[in-house]
Amino acid sequence: MVIFLCLSLTFFLCLFYDNSFAVVMQAHELLKQLRIPELSEVRDYFRSLSTNTLLGMGAFTAVTAYWFATRPKALKPPCDLRMQSVELPGGEFARRGAVLNGGPLLSHFYEDAKTIYECIHRGLRESKNGPCLGSRKPKQPYEWLSYSEVIERAENLGSAFLHKGHSKDRDPYIGIFSQNRPEWTISELACYTYSLISVPLYDTLGTEAIGYILEKACISTVVCDVPEKAKLLLDCVSGRQHTVKTLILIENFDADLVSRAQQCDIDIISLKDAEVNKPQIVCSNLCITPVNAVDADSHLVSPLVLQSSCPIGPQDVHISYLPLAHMFERVVQGVILMHGARIGYFQGDIRILMDDLTTLKPTVFPVVPRLLNRMFDKIYGQANSPLKRHILEFAFRRKENEMKSGIMRRDSVWDKIIFKKVQASVGGHVRMMLTGAAPISAPVLTFLRAALGCQFYEGYGQTECTAGSTTTLPGDWTAGHVGAPLSCNDIKLVDVAEMNYYAAKGEGEVCVRGPNVFKGYLKDPEKTKEALDEDGWVHTGDIGKWLPNGTLKIVDRKKHIFKLAQGEYIAPEKIENIYIRSEAVAQTFVHGDSLQACLVAIIVPDPDFLPGWAKKRGIEGSYEELCKNKEVKKAILEDIVKLGKESGLKSFEQVKDIALHTEMFSIQNGLLTPTLKAKRADLRNHFRKLIDELYSNIKM
Repeated sequence: MVIFLCLSLTFFLCLFYDNSFAVVMQAHELLKQLRIPELSEVRDYFRSLSTNTLLGMGAFTAVTAYWFATRPKALKPPCDLRMQSVELPGGEFARRGAVLNGGPLLSHFYEDAKTIYECIHRGLRESKNGPCLGSRKPKQPYEWLSYSEVIERAENLGSAFLHKGHSKDRDPYIGIFSQNRPEWTISELACYTYSLISVPLYDTLGTEAIGYILEKACISTVVCDVPEKAKLLLDCVSGRQHTVKTLILIENFDADLVSRAQQCDIDIISLKDAEVNKPQIVCSNLCITPVNAVDADSHLVSPLVLQSSCPIGPQDVHISYLPLAHMFERVVQGVILMHGARIGYFQGDIRILMDDLTTLKPTVFPVVPRLLNRMFDKIYGQANSPLKRHILEFAFRRKENEMKSGIMRRDSVWDKIIFKKVQASVGGHVRMMLTGAAPISAPVLTFLRAALGCQFYEGYGQTECTAGSTTTLPGDWTAGHVGAPLSCNDIKLVDVAEMNYYAAKGEGEVCVRGPNVFKGYLKDPEKTKEALDEDGWVHTGDIGKWLPNGTLKIVDRKKHIFKLAQGEYIAPEKIENIYIRSEAVAQTFVHGDSLQACLVAIIVPDPDFLPGWAKKRGIEGSYEELCKNKEVKKAILEDIVKLGKESGLKSFEQVKDIALHTEMFSIQNGLLTPTLKAKRADLRNHFRKLIDELYSNIKM
């Protein structure tokens, strides 16, 4: 190939310059070194060729030159990707992100954005008062509030809070009980404007949990979106002592609700009235308390790391559909507002999220593994023939090879032919994605990175660390790890002897310390002491392992471990994350306890994949019929055990029997948390009878 290119280059030089050897001297020397005939001989050879042959060679040369000139370049990484974190002195095996280049941890990134209040005003300046928050009605375009309108409404609502007796030092807590919408963010900003504290409430928590939060924080004012949630709140406080005095409703309400609230000594007012009939209180840029500090808001996507490769600005649009009561979404919004970008809210129904995506065309799209798994399954489900599957795999491998070189793009020939529909399904303009909240399998993440062709980062953290404590870095598109420590925290691993993990070997419980770490649980010093040690390290309960390149891999879970009867420790989440790699499996719940010698599992088969998967094994029927079929159950059990063996599970970590269940675990049926994590105690109680039946049929 090199020789041919040299010949082609010589041909064109000779063609245009004939005997001007001064011009082609470098080519002559190169050819001489390669032991290629003299230029005169080459020229004579080319002149002997037909016109069509010369045109073909010229076209090939032009295409080759164009390919080299336009070939995408790999992102410049912010540090040496071969060593993304460095060990700190002190003997604790603590590590710090290499992007800091030996410098101190950061508590903020911009000098003019140290609090959320300052962030929104920075966004006002950056966007030049551009669009800020947007929403839509069914089949309608998005309508936008400008930055100045959002700030004015937040100041007005905050003034109303002060008029109700709230202040930084007295009664600082404001409840927000709403679906994602502009008013949620406005209510939160109203709190930050006057150094008040927003307290999110979930309707899926149930009346007992909601009542506990209201009582624990002594909440007197709650912002609700719809009358149904106001009624639920009234159910929580009815007939008992409570602190709630005011409900502020976003949507319209009737006189019956007002009357019922009055019976509980609660006033109901509309959000519009709260904003319009505000007292004349001058907005004050108070110093926000640590619980509200912006600390890690600029570190979830780590602007220090991403600003050169994927800078966020007024041109960007974020789709808000992940629960705003969850810290992950709130931190992402903080980053968006700080850079003057826009936030568009989904209509409130996750089933029509794709319609919102295609209408909004977001550029920033945070996701959770469950959504990615469904997307992955759908793509492969549409490749329903060996030929289509082969083409899909071939295109994926080509893009994967580019990713290994640090190149991430969506304009290759494979994008235009194979992956265009996948990219269009998320709006066609996404350039940055973030996943967190739960583990994502490496094959799924790698495939979707290739298919979507955007900068796709995986983070790790928890609410106690303001959502994030690690993130993958630009240019490192390998999967199977959660990246390096963020620029706002250090990470160390501590021994978990009972599980045979030792820090000296680079394994142990993940502990985080830095400006983004919380100060403690509200009015609960005992639980605070359990989570936060005397040196300020929060103990996450996750088991991590340092990889040779300085990235962190989450390998196990400490919080949910239990012993089997023979004394072996089990981490069920690790097993579940392996089993859900089976094409036939959508969800799984692995159970065991100290009275049993083995594990069992409840499996929810994937309704999109199960019929085709079973048909390949000669079994047909409806989804419900297949879930009752003993042969299907046997085949799924064999498949997940095979996956477990390939992933290194020990024999006692493998399930001995399973039961197939047709209803997905969800927030609505109380089996998943609002952040889509399994509610293990509720799952255990819900399937108690089925679990007992499984154990009764096992012969040990």
